[in-house]
Amino acid sequence: MLYALICRDKPGHLDTRKANRDAHLAYIAETGVVAQAGPFLDDAGEMCGSLVILDVETADAAQAWTQNDPYAKAGLFENVTVQAWKKVIG
Repeated sequence: MLYALICRDKPGHLDTRKANRDAHLAYIAETGVVAQAGPFLDDAGEMCGSLVILDVETADAAQAWTQNDPYAKAGLFENVTVQAWKKVIG
């Protein structure tokens, strides 16, 4: 099943994102459950959040993945929404 993670960064935490980006990307590669992912951008073109589409069995698995993401462990996110998602186009 696919789950969309909608993650909004805490204001003023771009340095936290940049400092943990390599670990976040390594986590994506090693877990092997990310179908699509990318950052949200603010009006200045700077990263300010993430959209991650996970292919996992349950919402609990998606939540666990989110909690173990290096970004989350670093305290980057102001909030995270986990929502079941159905791919229709693309």
